[in-house]
Amino acid sequence: MTFIPNEYRVPEKLETPEFRLRMLTVNDVVKDYDAVMSSVEHCKTIWGGQWPEGLTLEQNLVDLGWHQKEFQTRRSFAYTVVRLDESRVLGCVYIEPSRKPGYEAEVYLWARQSELSGGLEDRLYAED
Repeated sequence: MTFIPNEYRVPEKLETPEFRLRMLTVNDVVKDYDAVMSSVEHCKTIWGGQWPEGLTLEQNLVDLGWHQKEFQTRRSFAYTVVRLDESRVLGCVYIEPSRKPGYEAEVYLWARQSELSGGLEDRLYAED
């Protein structure tokens, strides 16, 4: 079952003067892994628990493959946040069906821990 109507055109990317959002794919595994593992303490505050402690590159590859397939089947949408030159992953944005009554979608995001003091998460939330 799809999360959104088949006729809806899912945005492929969002580009600002500072960063680009685009579909997260298995091709991002090394840069994504670096971003996640350099942001362990921050990620724990978003999802709770111990994640991503102990995450391996192989486990991250599986996770990215799952996100990519979910995007392709329109069940949820994971966007990587990258520098415009694609040299570094800055975070991720996830759009998922809501589990809360009265809402259609939930949005979660995180920014690389080193980008927090500069307000990147706030700027991500502010984008339309």
